[in-house]
Amino acid sequence: MPHLDERLKKVAQQIRVRTHADIGSDHANLLVALLRSGRVERGIAIENKQQPLFHSQSALSGLNAEARFADGLEGLLAGEADSLSICGMGAESIVSILERSPERIPDFVILQPNRRPDLIRRWGFASGFHLVDEQVAFGHWPYVILSYRKSGQEADPAFQQIDHQADLLFGPWLLQRREPAFVALLREEQSYWQQFKQISEISLERRDAIERVLKRWSEW
Repeated sequence: MPHLDERLKKVAQQIRVRTHADIGSDHANLLVALLRSGRVERGIAIENKQQPLFHSQSALSGLNAEARFADGLEGLLAGEADSLSICGMGAESIVSILERSPERIPDFVILQPNRRPDLIRRWGFASGFHLVDEQVAFGHWPYVILSYRKSGQEADPAFQQIDHQADLLFGPWLLQRREPAFVALLREEQSYWQQFKQISEISLERRDAIERVLKRWSEW
């Protein structure tokens, strides 16, 4: 069984279904671990480049899985998988994949963007997928792992509307749980922004949101 880093371990812990699809598997470590641990019965790896496809085909040999050469969700039939993961990409790329073929997205989705998780949250909020869990895994930098389930309801109950902008930027579940490591991350980022006299509008938005959150917590 391949060794999974902390990031992929946390992704794997969210998955227990019959058929799981992973886009951008590369060496297919996640799918191999899921199959050998019995957390899934069948795996589908989807790659849009030849070398990663060969890696995945080799890793999945002898297992109940296949590697397909396709561009994102074009390699998956509607209803074919019970869950989907996309890990290790920028949020812009992940959202682009999801928005190109919304009818092929399974009901359960686990997404791990390398940056800008707020873009993923905005996608879920606008697409009828409710955020059911968020976690942070520590590696080269903090990785946010977001789990979504398709819902027929319009409003996502995870977003309590106390500070919608802060929820989108930092995550409603993470803000609600206030785990010490996450609080430390916010304080560290606050200190980072405070050393600059001039920052971009996006950075200013983050800094102000952090200050609102920390102030609110201090008053509770």
